Amino acid sequence: MTVARPLLFLDVDGALLPFGGPGMLPQPRDGKPENPDAPRPEFDFIDPALGPLLLGLGCDLVWATAWMGDANEVIAPRVGLPELPVADLPPYGEWDPNTLGWKTRALVRVAAGRPFVWVDDVITEVDRWFVELEHPGPALLFQVEPSVGLTADGVAEIATWLLGL
Repeated sequence: MTVARPLLFLDVDGALLPFGGPGMLPQPRDGKPENPDAPRPEFDFIDPALGPLLLGLGCDLVWATAWMGDANEVIAPRVGLPELPVADLPPYGEWDPNTLGWKTRALVRVAAGRPFVWVDDVITEVDRWFVELEHPGPALLFQVEPSVGLTADGVAEIATWLLGL
């Protein structure tokens, strides 16, 4: 019997594209630019070494971002990733830290019981509770600091968790 590879759901803003730190421009909360082709100096903060590290994890990478398919056009080349599938997410909504995040139900549905890692800067205790109750497989909700984003050390922590599966 073939065991499905774990999924890794990947956010853009705050995860691969840090924002809010010194010298960085603020990002729209939904992360999706009005004009994806406009010059964005904050793209300089994307770490191109992350793509190969993420690909080396042995997961099926999936965009889980308000950028949707634009992440393949704008972000993937800058971080060293190929075109990735995009999670079927509901339209972006207002965020409330006391309620379930707008992505959470959809990610549990897409995972369909497969082990998964969710890398995002906005993960609440309500999200963790929901995944624990509704997802039958292992899950790592890996929250990053949005002004720093995902780092090589963070990818190493994810790799350690994956080795324990």
